[in-house]
Amino acid sequence: MKATALLKSQHRTVERILDSLEDGSTDWASELNELANNLAAHMAIEQDIFYPAARDIDAKLVGQSYEEHAIAELALKRLLATPGDDPTFTVKVTALKELIENHVEEEEEELFPDVEEGMEADELESLGEEMSAAFDEAVAEGYKSLLPEGLEASADAAQEPPSAAPPEGTTKRRSRKRGEAGA
Repeated sequence: MKATALLKSQHRTVERILDSLEDGSTDWASELNELANNLAAHMAIEQDIFYPAARDIDAKLVGQSYEEHAIAELALKRLLATPGDDPTFTVKVTALKELIENHVEEEEEELFPDVEEGMEADELESLGEEMSAAFDEAVAEGYKSLLPEGLEASADAAQEPPSAAPPEGTTKRRSRKRGEAGA
């Protein structure tokens, strides 16, 4: 499956889960865990694999996407810290959903068409295979291993040059960049 089709499919999964949570799912804890695992894994493969491959095609939109991921991570962390019976739970679901909807619209209407035009079909397929395997691995690891603590965002680490050291007292999220062993 080509990379952009894989990402679109993952977008639909996240949207379905957000809709269910917003509608007052009775199994909110399980669905929230599913959302967190899928969303964190999706953002990880975009940041670690897709965005670096797309940066030369549309650097501005890729940079904006990293920032949107940082905001979505914070919204997801706030949602994860809120019990399903808390009066603010649904409000936080709606806020995250709106952030995701805006991000998805920009990707699918602007970035993906540019990437599909700027990359060869076999490159998109190969990228999709790599991303699919990385996604499955990330979901298996779980969101807790993917989301950094506090206000640190994984998008910050993903945008750093490979030689950049994390600020003192913090740790860089484990990430596997394209071309590294095991990728």
